[in-house]
Parts: sequence; structure tokens; C-alpha cells
Amino acid sequence: MDLHILDHRLRVTSISKNGLVNFTHPLIKLIFLRNRTRCKFFSLTETPENYTVVLDEEGFKELQPSEHLQVEGSIWLPLNVVSNGNASSSSQAVGVTKIAKSVIAPLAQQHVSVFMLSTYQTDFILVREKDLSVVVTTLEEEFNIYREVGGESVPVHCQDVSNGLQKNGKEAIQPTVHPVLIPQNQFCVMSLDPDTLPSIATTLIDVLFYSSSPKEEVQSSPSQDLDCVKFFSFSLIDGYISLVMDTEAQRQFPADLLFTSSSGELWRMVRIGGQPLGFDECGIVAQISQPLADSDISAYYISTFSFDHALVPEEDIVSVTGMLQHQRKEPATS
Repeated sequence: MDLHILDHRLRVTSISKNGLVNFTHPLIKLIFLRNRTRCKFFSLTETPENYTVVLDEEGFKELQPSEHLQVEGSIWLPLNVVSNGNASSSSQAVGVTKIAKSVIAPLAQQHVSVFMLSTYQTDFILVREKDLSVVVTTLEEEFNIYREVGGESVPVHCQDVSNGLQKNGKEAIQPTVHPVLIPQNQFCVMSLDPDTLPSIATTLIDVLFYSSSPKEEVQSSPSQDLDCVKFFSFSLIDGYISLVMDTEAQRQFPADLLFTSSSGELWRMVRIGGQPLGFDECGIVAQISQPLADSDISAYYISTFSFDHALVPEEDIVSVTGMLQHQRKEPATS
């Protein structure tokens, strides 16, 4: 299999709910006016806490510094696994499950923090630029690794990215088992022909910028075990659009413009974290993806500024819940 280091240098940011009004103009430009910006990688995810915006350096220039904008300090590089020339699409299970054992677990063992972004089309594994040499050293036995430069795929070897840097030698530690919340919403993972984006512009603007009433915001304190959680994700990456929304939001869109897999599968969310997770802890994605991979259960995985979110098929939610409860009860092994 091939692992591609894509030609994007990304920033991970967060816009506060009450500060969104300061960013509607640049966000609308990044979503709808592709010819007015050189941004090629853009993702916006709304959660009850905030809006997570992941974007390349060209897109980041559009966001003005503000007390309402938090920026994670690192440059992140997106990795993508490709098998047989196609973005990983061979096994029965889809999403992060397919790369759990070959990518996620080995990086966790080497204490490399990852930020996941699953889309309708593929899965992006974001790693810090400063960790790239450890990433290449860790994964080069399993993968042919290429770096995309100006449209060309250039083979990469560990000596190309490090000066004799060895694998991360930190002591292995037992990762924290984070609490999970399983809301009642059913979710869809969908796509859209970019040429039809103008047709849904008013609906998308309404859902993204005007759907939270003050009453809703008061109710959504993190301590409450909510039946449903607000979650909507829009990505426009290298010309491909991906949307993740619950069925309530989906009903607002014209049915003939959004498309999903032929099975029309519905998904349930596992939200990971009781307190904001931060960016430095390693192994959070592995903790969820490993048991799913062992059971061959598909999963999309979307990291955000505060929490992580896995989407699993609705028919598997009972077994996934049991699996995660069992994991929490198991004694930690040293």
C-alpha cells in the first residue's frame, strides 16, 4: 500500500460560538467563492462547544486574529492511504477501521499525536510537521511513502526527512480511557457535486450560521447528558465536498442534490472525552479504532478542537457500546 504526504500545510483553529459573527464573511468566501481564494483544503465542523476550522495556509490568511479565534500552534500535514491507486477502498469495513492497525496504532506507540478527518471520499490523518521523520521511520516498512510536490509524487525515505533521528524513545504509558457519550441523533455521510453548491447555498448558510437559537445554547452545557448533540461538518478538499449531518438537518436540503453510498446507511456517533482533550495526548484515536478494527466495524472519525467523534453504522451501535464499556472496566496493564 502507498501512503501519501499531501501537498498541504494545515492549521487547526477554533471559532467560539459567540464570535462566529466576526468570521461569516471569510467563511462564506472559503465555502462558496473558490475562485476568490487559493485555499485548497478547508473543513468546518460545528459542535456544541465551538466551530473547528482546519485549513491550509492560504485559507488561514483569510481569518483575522481575534479573541474569538484559537489557533493550535503547529503546522499539520495530511496523510492519505492509497491502495491499488484508489484512496483506500478495498476491505469491507470503511473509514478509520481500515488504517487502525497499519497507521493509527503504530503512530500511537511512537507517541505521535494524530488529528483525524474522515470525509465521504477518504480519511486524512493529520500529523505535526515536526513529527514527520518519526512518522516516516515508523511506517516505511508497511508502506511505500510518497510526498506530493507540485502535482508529482516523490518517494520518501527516512533519511530524506531526518538526520539520523531515531524513533521516539519515550517510555510507553497507558493512555487515559476517556468517557464517551452516545447521543440519539442518526447521521448521514454525504457528498455533493461542487457545481451544484450554489443551489444549496441559502440552506447551507442557514444550517451553519443561523441554526443555534439562544435557548439551544443555554441547554448545551457539557455536563448534561443530552439526547442529541449539535454536529455538522462541511469539507471542501481538492475540489471534493463532504458533508456529515444528522437526519434533521438533512431534511432541510433538496434530496436530489446530496448523494450517499448506495446502501444509504445511517450512522450513530460516539463522542470521546469528558473534558476537552487537547492536542498532545497520543493514542486516543487508537483506543477507539483498534477494537472497531478487531470487529471489522466501519467508522468515520472526525477530530475537533475540543473532542473526538467516531461514527459507526447504526446497526452496530449496541455492540460498540458494549465494547467500549468493557474497555473502561478492564484494569490498566502496565
